[in-house]
Amino acid sequence: MKQSIKEIKTPIPRIAAVHDLSGYGRASLTIAIPILSAMGMQTCPLPTAVLSSQTVCIDDFSFFDLTTQMTEIIEKWIKLDLFFDAVYSGFLGSAKQVKIVETLMQKLGKKDAIFLVDPVLGDEGKLYPTQTQELVTSMRELVGMADIITPNFTEACLLLDTPFEEVHENKKIKEYLKALANIGNNKKKKTVLITSAPCEDENFIRVVAYESDKNKFWQTKNPKINTSYPGTGDAFASVFLGALLQKDSKPMAMARAARFVYKAMMVTYGYNTPYIDGIMLERVLPDLSMQDLFLFEDF
Repeated sequence: MKQSIKEIKTPIPRIAAVHDLSGYGRASLTIAIPILSAMGMQTCPLPTAVLSSQTVCIDDFSFFDLTTQMTEIIEKWIKLDLFFDAVYSGFLGSAKQVKIVETLMQKLGKKDAIFLVDPVLGDEGKLYPTQTQELVTSMRELVGMADIITPNFTEACLLLDTPFEEVHENKKIKEYLKALANIGNNKKKKTVLITSAPCEDENFIRVVAYESDKNKFWQTKNPKINTSYPGTGDAFASVFLGALLQKDSKPMAMARAARFVYKAMMVTYGYNTPYIDGIMLERVLPDLSMQDLFLFEDF
């Protein structure tokens, strides 16, 4: 018997995850779906592109743009009367996809839906191979509409059109956070989190955050690991969003996400896993059900 989706009541939050699908190398949808599912969320993927692999340190990869298909999928979702508790965008395949994500949020986001934008643009001071300056410009528009943004430090510099250089001083970091919150519509209250932010103690790395409606800053630190892996930003944003939908406070969700990524990196490093493989997510997913103490502080 056919049943209207509007008639179905479920306690499980539904998320539209707008990311690419990479066949190899844990990143994007192959990170977001298992994490959010493990945290009790229904994740509806809207693929932006299909790639043979993630692109960091891999020169030969295939890339299939799905811009046309994204529009068709959203049209079908509208006919199904779908609604989402959150719209979560990550890797976009082109600047044209920015308007599509905006349409998704405007037409299918619930009244109180969370709009989280992870502006996947680059790392270590440079753009990713598939990203362009045109996309950087368009991403500023999407960031302006978001409730929450989670750039890494490189992406923060790109969005602010600021030369990439390690900045340790809290005063300067706060200026970056406030400037990011003011991109686009300045009346929009926004939470900004910068991941992989430099720390005065070079043995640590931190996530710094700013909540514009409260004019409040906070941070969490973890020991620096002498390596990096693709997909860690996707893991952080996914855990953070899942924790918010589980009713964690924003500082607690931030600390929880940072700790999860730290442990995932430690486990992966301990197994001497190839860098291009990404984090060993399967070993640490059970940790998402643990109730632990996660530390954060004002700064």
